[in-house]
Amino acid sequence: MDSQRNILLIALALVSFLLFQQWQVAKNPAPQAVEQAQNSSTLTAPSMADELDPAPAVTNASAKTITVKTDVLTLSIDTVGGDVVKAELNQYNAELNSEDSFVLLKDIPGHQFIAQSGLVGPQGIDLSSNNRPNYTVSADTFALADGQDELRIPMTYQANGLEYTKTFILKRGSYALDVEFDVVNQSGNNATLGMYAHLRQNLLDAGGSLAMPTYRGGAYSTQDTRYKKYSFDDMQDRNLSLPLVNGEGWAAMIQHYFASAWIPRDAAGSNLYTRVIGNLGDIGVRMPNKTIANGEKATFLATLWVGPKLQDEMAAVAPNLDLVVDYGWLWFIAKPLHMLLSFIQSFVSNWGVAIICLTFIVRGAMYPLTKAQYTSMAKMRMLQPKLQAMRERIGDDRQRMSQEMMELYKKEKVNPLGGCLPIFLQMPIFIALYWSLMESVELRHSPFFGWIHDLSAQDPYYILPLLMGVSMFMIQKMSPTTVTDPMQQKIMTFMPVMFTFFFLFFPSGLVIYWLVSNIVTLIQQTLIYKALEKKGLHSK
Repeated sequence: MDSQRNILLIALALVSFLLFQQWQVAKNPAPQAVEQAQNSSTLTAPSMADELDPAPAVTNASAKTITVKTDVLTLSIDTVGGDVVKAELNQYNAELNSEDSFVLLKDIPGHQFIAQSGLVGPQGIDLSSNNRPNYTVSADTFALADGQDELRIPMTYQANGLEYTKTFILKRGSYALDVEFDVVNQSGNNATLGMYAHLRQNLLDAGGSLAMPTYRGGAYSTQDTRYKKYSFDDMQDRNLSLPLVNGEGWAAMIQHYFASAWIPRDAAGSNLYTRVIGNLGDIGVRMPNKTIANGEKATFLATLWVGPKLQDEMAAVAPNLDLVVDYGWLWFIAKPLHMLLSFIQSFVSNWGVAIICLTFIVRGAMYPLTKAQYTSMAKMRMLQPKLQAMRERIGDDRQRMSQEMMELYKKEKVNPLGGCLPIFLQMPIFIALYWSLMESVELRHSPFFGWIHDLSAQDPYYILPLLMGVSMFMIQKMSPTTVTDPMQQKIMTFMPVMFTFFFLFFPSGLVIYWLVSNIVTLIQQTLIYKALEKKGLHSK
């Protein structure tokens, strides 16, 4: 197996992988819905269909929004219902070189993406879109002051002898905020109610392209399923209903680089659900009811993550929440690669340089396999005259030809598949690194040098892909070949052109990896072939 065939294998594997990923995004199968059965005198989880309003929220003339600002978040909260209707990420630009912050949650014409939470049940106050509490709040604007680590925004409402306080708790440097309901019962009777929290978004296309097959849609985690996507198509096919028996789990809406998620706290017996209302999809959690005796108080608590996909921070907020950084089926390779890349970047302070350093480390670690590959290719090249003579002598007797070829390989100590093994080992690393770079929000809008201002975007002038194509062509020219068929030779010659075309649309960070990898290959080839020439093994 020669180098040209290896390149063909890489191309076919790469294209197949990208096509498979696009198909998987579009056809991600949905799990069977599981109905929850919760039997308790004090904790109940009524059916979502019986409780939550079947219609989207409408504009209330008396509604207003308050602004809450920390060092990393700027939120707009509607006083009717206390929904988060806008979330700006202060440390992330909307576009490269833009002065506007990236807006994750929004409520604009044509695209609603909001975080809703409320209380339902017999004494609930969020019974319908036209019957939600209009909270009282002490100010229109709240900001985390210098030296202040925590910001609390209480919103109050009273009805039928019950006092409801909905408090937003934000902390410095954190994209996780707590939403706490305190209910004091002075009604003279028992009160029964429970909390729900869901994310609502328009049913949008999953997004992405062949070169960047990103995903937009729902995702969740339970004690039985660490991480599972639940797309908008899945939501339309069936309403999801899964029990969170021990209270561990979360419901999320994810997209490229960013995620929002609700995590129930101290709520064994919660239920995870989805529903579709017109062109809107909800995914969330319903915490079990609590019965509050007269003169008593009860607290409901959930955490809302709204921010970038920062793995360490998300893992600290909830188990498995960091899995929204989806590395695919090669996560066990991609995650260590990302950790190593981040470690290198902490020293070099440039993600592009970190990618180059990572490339040298990976290719250096694989040098023994690369040497074995080219040695095997050289030996196969040396055996070609003997194999040709064998074919002329044996003719069309394939069985005899196969037997004598194996005897020749054994005699000459040649493994005909020796040139393939390194390629098959390199492909998982390449695919894993592809997803590692694709999913790393740290690379978003990160510059390299010169004209590369964003490693997560394609090269605006296509210089890197063209250099990569030239390097592949040089590798071909340097490699020994056993291909004699003119058609195969034309196909192999065309491979760098096809690869260059695909890489025109890849993130420049990935192209840097492949270009540097090719340069390392050229250096390794030169050293290996010089050593083989001394042994009389290498010949063009």
